[in-house]
Amino acid sequence: MSTTYTIGQVSTALNIPSSTLRYYDKLHFLPHLKKSASGIRQFDQADIDTIRIIECLKLAGLSIKEIQQFTQMLAEGDASLAKRQQFFHQIRQNFIQKLTQMQQTLAVLDFKCAYYDQAAADGTEALVQKNMSLSSVIPDQPALPTNSPT
Repeated sequence: MSTTYTIGQVSTALNIPSSTLRYYDKLHFLPHLKKSASGIRQFDQADIDTIRIIECLKLAGLSIKEIQQFTQMLAEGDASLAKRQQFFHQIRQNFIQKLTQMQQTLAVLDFKCAYYDQAAADGTEALVQKNMSLSSVIPDQPALPTNSPT
């Protein structure tokens, strides 16, 4: 017999409110979750792993509907392996694009922090405006069209 955990134990261990775990159950996110004769949820390691994946998917930006699609595929078992494989490869690709955008955003924020640190130290923006260019952080910006007289 495998070890089971109460909703309180899982809530504490994963730092997720019990209400969220109940919500996941209500949405059928945990297709294999068992309940005692009196209706008490009994989480096993597979349920806990599923909750961790759900939390990962949320952090990756998936909607509730998209997570439901995953848990429905999960409930289908081996019949949905190829669909789940494709699902996660697509999520990964989307996340890489978001991560790249976030890294570019961080570079701009770092630049502006350094810019204002130097301007504050100098007591003016005059020197940093001459010596620091945002294009050094974002070099591959498309060139703006030149205005030609009509």
